[in-house]
Amino acid sequence: MAAETSMPAGFPSNARGLAPGVLVCGLIALAAQFLSDHYGSPAMLMALLIGMTMNFLLDAPSRAADGVAFASKVLLRVGVALLGARIGFDAFAELGWPVLALVVAGLIATLAFGYVVARLLGRGWRLTILTAGSVAICGASAAMAIAAVLPRNQFSDRNLVFTVFGVTLLSTLAMIVYPLVAGALGLGEFQTGIFLGATIHDVAQVVGAGFAVSDLAGETATTVKLIRVAMLAPFVLLLTLALRHTHAVPGAGLSRPPLVPGFVLAFIVLVIVNSLGLLPGPVQDAAAALSKWMMLTAIAAVGVRTELRRFREIPPQSVLLLFLETAFIACFALLGLRLI
Repeated sequence: MAAETSMPAGFPSNARGLAPGVLVCGLIALAAQFLSDHYGSPAMLMALLIGMTMNFLLDAPSRAADGVAFASKVLLRVGVALLGARIGFDAFAELGWPVLALVVAGLIATLAFGYVVARLLGRGWRLTILTAGSVAICGASAAMAIAAVLPRNQFSDRNLVFTVFGVTLLSTLAMIVYPLVAGALGLGEFQTGIFLGATIHDVAQVVGAGFAVSDLAGETATTVKLIRVAMLAPFVLLLTLALRHTHAVPGAGLSRPPLVPGFVLAFIVLVIVNSLGLLPGPVQDAAAALSKWMMLTAIAAVGVRTELRRFREIPPQSVLLLFLETAFIACFALLGLRLI
């Protein structure tokens, strides 16, 4: 099995072969963003759902298949890499080491909790890493980045769609519920910002929840969330190194990934360049916008590649796993706030 960063077999060498599929996924992304802008629905969730209804486009013979595969793999990696342009080391210094320690400890604790619960529920290690990493880091973006380096099997696309759908839905619910929880517990604006940034999965929902409370809570929540996003590259890098020590087993769908995935290296380089103040504001804004559209197009492509009937086959244990991981990181963050 080829490494995940390689092009799929038979990939066309010219743009004309890719254009139909990429354009379809781009149109789905535009429709999803329109629904988000006008009706408040999460763009990622809309792109995924619309894409799933377009699976018939891949029925053989299909002119869209190569472009959809390109969007779901290459555009995804470029979009994740460009996230690094939004992050600078100054975000770490703003909130201090206790908050940074809380974010890192939350990641480790959620992974450990997910592993234990997954074993009890009979879930596989791929789904455990995918869901726990998504919950602990940055939701749908983390899910797609982690899926890009995980060894594939027959459930890979289904697990990715489920995870993106689940964390996006839970993020939307958390955006509404968590500010009420913080108020009920008597948290101040600064503490509320830390709580929201450390627990809600997706960046957009963090911003929405934080600024709904106050400007201080919104700014704090966004900064904490960017620290969590910064954990994406080290996590994927460590995961890749760990997977390289796993030898392929016939029929198990395992392969040795590259030492350092190119998109992770690009992410790290952009973080360093931005931290040194070498990226002008307009360049950062352009990179953020391009990253958003590439990832939206990529998740649309993942949706197109997913058959609805396979999505309905998701066992309830997987749903329970994702819900428990989400509840755990919220409780962990509240406990951590009490300590710091």
